[in-house]
Amino acid sequence: MALKTIPYDTAEFLKTDEDMASYLNACLEESDPALITYALGVIARAKGMTQLARETGLSRESLYKALSSEGNPEFATVLKVIKALGIKLHAKAA
Repeated sequence: MALKTIPYDTAEFLKTDEDMASYLNACLEESDPALITYALGVIARAKGMTQLARETGLSRESLYKALSSEGNPEFATVLKVIKALGIKLHAKAA
């Protein structure tokens, strides 16, 4: 009997703003830029990429590319995405 698997998509489980903030905070703790970019992409998909594209002035295709695990977006793009997602970053002394 073959084992059947289904794809797991974190975006399906991010239902509230609090869920999204907790997910991003967990990824930020890893200090991995690629993971943080990917996490922003997951949150963007959970919120709706079309709406995000409208709010940032960027195309959906460029957002998908920039926020993929292979993406390397400019910091200005990251800031636009964060603002459009309604996320606020705070600095804290270590």
